[in-house]
Amino acid sequence: MTEHTSIPITRIDASPERAADIRKAVLSIQIGPSGPEQRVASLEDAAAFYDFLVDPRVHAAIYSLPRPLTLAATHAFISKYVEAQRRGEGLLLLTWDDQDRVASYSSLEIWPEWAAGELTGALHPDRQSQGAGGTGAASTFEWMFDVLKLDLVCATAALDNQRTAKMLDRIGFARKGEITCFRPDGTERPSRVWEMTRQAWSEAEAARVAGQTTR
Repeated sequence: MTEHTSIPITRIDASPERAADIRKAVLSIQIGPSGPEQRVASLEDAAAFYDFLVDPRVHAAIYSLPRPLTLAATHAFISKYVEAQRRGEGLLLLTWDDQDRVASYSSLEIWPEWAAGELTGALHPDRQSQGAGGTGAASTFEWMFDVLKLDLVCATAALDNQRTAKMLDRIGFARKGEITCFRPDGTERPSRVWEMTRQAWSEAEAARVAGQTTR
């Protein structure tokens, strides 16, 4: 397996104009791909987000979340993404249920200079293993191509995370090798990397629609 030091593994320089368009698109986002129930996180959401993250079934597999996980660390995590959005380089989206609790989150790292981005996220345990994760991820990937104007989307997962691996393989992402991810506390996590190009996504979507039409 090929080893790399960071993502994205595929790096194609975007023009300054294209990079500027991506930054503007990221800056404009307030509502996510799931509609009004999904919105950009604010600092006022820290307590609700912490209540969601504190369950080990949510946070244990995600290397980018703060360690140790505290309310203050969660507040700082949101603040990091507030600043990232102001630069056009990141987003933190929270989905809310009908009891005003966090039901899922998506964090996006954006590299305008390469027209690329990474998606990380998790569902509330009550919604896991029901197919909602794959459906939601696919919708977000499509949104990243169409709304954020990216040409490449990547994702990572721990080597033993078979659920995410199967989901990304099923959607059609290409395995690109392995990297070592570093958690906020400095510990390491070997990770597999998947990538999807805009062209490959469009071709897969066209094939899916054609398949439905001929049934």
